[in-house]
Amino acid sequence: MKINLASIGMEKGRQYETIITTRNPDGSKNAAPIGVIYAGDDKIITRIFKGSHTLDNMIREKEFVVNITHNPELFTVSLLGNLPQDYFNDDYSLKCGDAYFKCKATSFTEAVKQSDPIKKKGEAIVTKSEVIDMVIDKPVKAMNRGFGYVIESLANLTRFDLVDDAQKEKYITRFKESNRVVLKVGRKEDIKAMQEIKKELIKRGYDL
Repeated sequence: MKINLASIGMEKGRQYETIITTRNPDGSKNAAPIGVIYAGDDKIITRIFKGSHTLDNMIREKEFVVNITHNPELFTVSLLGNLPQDYFNDDYSLKCGDAYFKCKATSFTEAVKQSDPIKKKGEAIVTKSEVIDMVIDKPVKAMNRGFGYVIESLANLTRFDLVDDAQKEKYITRFKESNRVVLKVGRKEDIKAMQEIKKELIKRGYDL
C-alpha cells in the first residue's frame, strides 16, 4: 500500500523544511536540515550539494529518514554541528520529532540550476526516493518556510506609515526577496497572501 504524504499536510510540487537523518560509515547517526520536495503519493525529491555527509551516506546506504519537526533548536544544532547521539532512535530517526518517514533512494542525478551559488556541473545531486514507512507520533504538518515570509512581510507592512523613506526601501527589498522565495517553495495559500500584499504595495505607489 502506497504512503500518501498529504496526510501530514504536504502538497505535490512544494518544498518542506525537514531534518534528514542518516547512518555514518562508523555506525553513528548524522542529522542535517534539508528541504524535500513532495513529488506525489509516496515519492520525494531532494537536492544536495556534494561534500555533504548526508549525501555521502544516502549514496552509500540508499536509505535515510526524513524527520518532521517545528523545533528550531533541532534545526540549528544539526546545521552548526551534529545532534548528540542520544537524540536518535535505533533506526536513526529523531526521538523528539513529531513524525518521520523512511525513504529508499531510487536514483541520483547531477544537476545545477542558474540560481546556484556553485556553477560547476555535478556539484548538486538530485535524489529521487520512495517512502517505505511512516510514523506519526502526534498530529503535525510539515513545515513550509513560505508562511514565515508571509508573516514577516505583513509585519513590515504595518510599519510603512511609521518609518522614513530609506527604511521603506529596505522593506521593499525584503518583500521582493520574500516574494521570490514564496513563489519558489511556498504553498498555494502563501502565494495568494503574498499577491495580496503586493497589490497593497502597488496601491501605495511602489514599483514591483
